[in-house]
Parts: sequence; structure tokens; C-alpha cells
Amino acid sequence: MNTISFRTEESTKQKLDMLAAQQNRDRSYIINQAIDQFLSLYDWQFAHIEEGVRQAQSNEFANEAEVKSAFDKWKK
Repeated sequence: MNTISFRTEESTKQKLDMLAAQQNRDRSYIINQAIDQFLSLYDWQFAHIEEGVRQAQSNEFANEAEVKSAFDKWKK
């Protein structure tokens, strides 16, 4: 494992410590879990953005009737 240090508000540190105590874990575990979740979400979002760009470049768009049909479906 590597060590990284960063600055944070005292209130954030207190919340981390409280959460760690509630889960019977240390602060590093909670921080690593948060970072892993953030990176996972970022990867998911980036993949979907790339797919959207690919579809746009391939002109894979819904036509006006398909969009209207989808909106009409959710109006009810």
C-alpha cells in the first residue's frame, strides 16, 4: 500500500472517524472505500459518455417519432 496525505475540514475528519467507529473499521478503510466507489462511478460515467459520442458519430439517434413516443409513454 502507498501513503497519500491530503487536507480536509475538521468536520469531515470527524464524520470519517464516526463512520469508521460505527463500522468497526479504521479511517483508511473508509477513505479507500469512498475512493473506490468514486473511481468506479467515474469509470461507468466515462464509458457511457464514450458510447454516446460513438452513437452520435454514427448518427444513431432516435427520430422525432421515437422521442415523442417515449415521452408519451412516461406522461401517463
